[in-house]
Amino acid sequence: MRTVSDESGDRYLLLKESGESSLVRDPETGETRHVPNDRLSVVEGESPLATAGRAVPDHLRRVVTAVHDERALGLLVTVDRRAPVDVRTLLEATDCCESDLHGMLAEFQAAGLVAETDVCGVRGYEPTADGERALAALTEGGRD
Repeated sequence: MRTVSDESGDRYLLLKESGESSLVRDPETGETRHVPNDRLSVVEGESPLATAGRAVPDHLRRVVTAVHDERALGLLVTVDRRAPVDVRTLLEATDCCESDLHGMLAEFQAAGLVAETDVCGVRGYEPTADGERALAALTEGGRD
């Protein structure tokens, strides 16, 4: 399997290649189709597994890649359910030391899942729209 793109830049997984055309799969829709070989080029440096991962919606991919364990997932859920929530409250409500807490929150911010906010003059956090959407999909039986 390889990652290929067509003339418009859309990326596909190359499933089979023949003399004149190739069978490709759209990673987002799962649709397969034949495309003339002269309309495809190999995408160097992109793993076909990363391309296949595009089947998962972007906001959910960000949760999966930013949350490394159940503790981090619990923190993200806590921020979502108690938002906006200040750092002191998070430290009291969780078993995280300050550096672990700030590390996880920084990862969530980098992934676009939470945003820093002011809570009564103290630094706090709240979920972004994508963070809320992803958690809703995960906590409501996977609906998206």
